[in-house]
Amino acid sequence: MLARKSIIPEEYVLARIAAENLRKPRIRDRLPKARFIAKSGACNLAHKNIREQGRFLQDIFTTLVDLKWRHTLVIFTMSFLCSWLLFAIMWWLVAFAHGDIYAYMEKSGTEKSGLESTVCVTNVRSFTSAFLFSIEVQVTIGFGGRMMTEECPLAITVLILQNIVGLIINAVMLGCIFMKTAQAHRRAETLIFSRHAVIAVRNGKLCFMFRVGDLRKSMIISASVRIQVVKKTTTPEGEVVPIHQLDIPVDNPIESNNIFLVAPLIICHVIDKRSPLYDISATDLVNQDLEVIVILEGVVETTGITTQARTSYIAEEIQWGHRFVSIVTEEEGVYSVDYSKFGNTVKVAAPRCSARELDEKPSILIQTLQKSELSHQNSLRKRNSMRRNNSMRRNNSIRRNNSSLLVPKVQFMTPEGNQNTSES
Repeated sequence: MLARKSIIPEEYVLARIAAENLRKPRIRDRLPKARFIAKSGACNLAHKNIREQGRFLQDIFTTLVDLKWRHTLVIFTMSFLCSWLLFAIMWWLVAFAHGDIYAYMEKSGTEKSGLESTVCVTNVRSFTSAFLFSIEVQVTIGFGGRMMTEECPLAITVLILQNIVGLIINAVMLGCIFMKTAQAHRRAETLIFSRHAVIAVRNGKLCFMFRVGDLRKSMIISASVRIQVVKKTTTPEGEVVPIHQLDIPVDNPIESNNIFLVAPLIICHVIDKRSPLYDISATDLVNQDLEVIVILEGVVETTGITTQARTSYIAEEIQWGHRFVSIVTEEEGVYSVDYSKFGNTVKVAAPRCSARELDEKPSILIQTLQKSELSHQNSLRKRNSMRRNNSMRRNNSIRRNNSSLLVPKVQFMTPEGNQNTSES
């Protein structure tokens, strides 16, 4: 609140406010790192200043498929309406040039029946009737009120032309709608990746691991996984490469490098000399400006369309010294998968050094495992001692409660001075 006038001088209040503002540190929010691939698999890339826009029209079918649904539906509707209107104008011009419209206007109702053999199209009296006839021809309805005659070769040519154009529009628009509904990325919505990746020791080697799964029962045929590291690098000549891609080999015992994705799998990459993560330790990982991109490709079993699912892991999403929990169990002869624990991890013993240091000094791994074993034994001892103490306290409390429930003895004094003890 502001100080009341005549109680605190105004100069003092202004000086105090200025001093408080100087004391408060100005903390700017840290901007999030721009990632190349979002967690959902979308490419975080904006195309600007494209001058040759006409290249998109050269591949008009792909352009229509890539459009949003609202734009595709507008184009679908407008293509049919425009074709109907265009040929309605042509049919009206044919009738106008042949004199059919004037003939229907001049003849009376009884005389109009004789005009059916002399006009190009029967019952085309106005533009509205020409538009209805155009719709009937293109969609092959044929109500029977309007039909062609043999008087006008030009009308026959227009009929053939409209049928050809209508078939082309139907093929393009229906094919576009089908391709949009059966796009490959729709199937990728049920291919899931773990939220975090982990680095832990497996078979005596530091490994980068993540989990992938398929929620549908229909399988992905010939599924394969590729891993790439994207980071900003500078060449010895001083050239800055903002998106430098490096392939990472995947540890797969199968020679074909395909996976059988019938249940969630843990994909493992051994951090060796070929790995870009070979010189990175746990402390260095926090400050690394890198992004690990994971690409899963395969053929959809039901449709035969090749699909691709993508995700990425930045340095903040890689947990060092963790391992994924097991989610596959056997229940009554059937393997059961608990997807509620899909991304759960547990902390395990892992050296904090890089893979290079671990290869140069293998004793680091032995010391780390020994320390974890000792800490595990100490935790077990503390847990057992706490259990003993709790059991002893429980037994003591039970004994006290039992002793308080015992019946007290009552002594009676007789006149002769003898004591008689009885239990009440």
